[in-house]
Amino acid sequence: MEKNRCSWSLKDQLYKDYHDNEWGVPNHDDTHLFEMLNLEGAQAGLSWYTVLTKRENYRAAFDQWDAAKIARYTEKKISSLLENPGIIRNQLKIRATVGNAKAFLAVQKEFGSFDKYIWQFVGGKPILHKFKSLSQVPAKTAESDAMSKDLLKRGFKFVGSTICYAYMQATGMVNDHVQGCWKYHK
Repeated sequence: MEKNRCSWSLKDQLYKDYHDNEWGVPNHDDTHLFEMLNLEGAQAGLSWYTVLTKRENYRAAFDQWDAAKIARYTEKKISSLLENPGIIRNQLKIRATVGNAKAFLAVQKEFGSFDKYIWQFVGGKPILHKFKSLSQVPAKTAESDAMSKDLLKRGFKFVGSTICYAYMQATGMVNDHVQGCWKYHK
C-alpha cells in the first residue's frame, strides 16, 4: 500500500525517496550540510527536481563536496566545470560554490563545525510546523532571514532567505511535512 506523502513528492521514485529519507530529517554532518547549501543555491531559478537529478554528477564534479579541495579550485578547474553537462553550467553558481567553500572553512574554524554554526538559527532543534497543506508553507521566515543575512555577511553567495528556508527544510532544521503525510513530525 502506498504511503501518504506531501503532494510535491509524488512525481517519481527519485522524489519519493528524497521525501521519505532526507527532506525534513535533521542532519548534522558538515559535508552534507555544505552539499545541500550549494545544491539549494544551484536551484535558484530552476526546479529542485532538476538539481536532484544531477546530484550524483555534482558529487563527482565537486570532489564529493570536500570543501578544502573546492576552496583550492583553479581557473582551469572552473573552466572544466563549465563544460560539464552533468551539472548546471552557470558560471556565477560555480564560482559561488568555490567562494562558499572558503567561507565554509572559515566558519568551521571559528565555530568548530559548520553544524554548530548553522543550527544556532533554529536554537539547535528542528522547528515543527503544523501545516495542513502546502499552501500554508512559507517561502521564508524570520529564521531564514537571519541565516541569509549572516551567511551573506560571511561571504557566502546564493543564500537569499528563500534559498535558506528551502535549505532548512532539506536539512531537517524545519519539518514542513504536512498533516496526513507519513513523515509528519517523525
